[in-house]
Amino acid sequence: MVDDVEKRWHDPGMYRRAAGYVATVLVVTALVCVAVVQWAARREPCADADTAFCDTTARGTIIAAPGIVLVLGTLGAFVQTYRVWKRHRAWPIWQGAGWFLMTVTLVFLGIGASTIGR
Repeated sequence: MVDDVEKRWHDPGMYRRAAGYVATVLVVTALVCVAVVQWAARREPCADADTAFCDTTARGTIIAAPGIVLVLGTLGAFVQTYRVWKRHRAWPIWQGAGWFLMTVTLVFLGIGASTIGR
């Protein structure tokens, strides 16, 4: 059994899985952003506007949809952290993935939230 304070956690396979998970979450988030931009550009209320995000609905959607993907990805990484910890494996790798995704999520939501009320 590995002690939690022991620092000999080296698992290249686990690192690859965690890095792949983070990359997948970020790619899905980007695809959702593209889909929302396409949806907003085709909306009738914004047809005559200078920007695709002409109203609160469009601005809220561009923040909420990718934000939900990021939040779910963050929670998934932390759930995986717990599952790996229960198996006495290299759980700090997944915890790092979770904290990275949480940072990206908070920065995205923090920057984007300032644009909703305009």
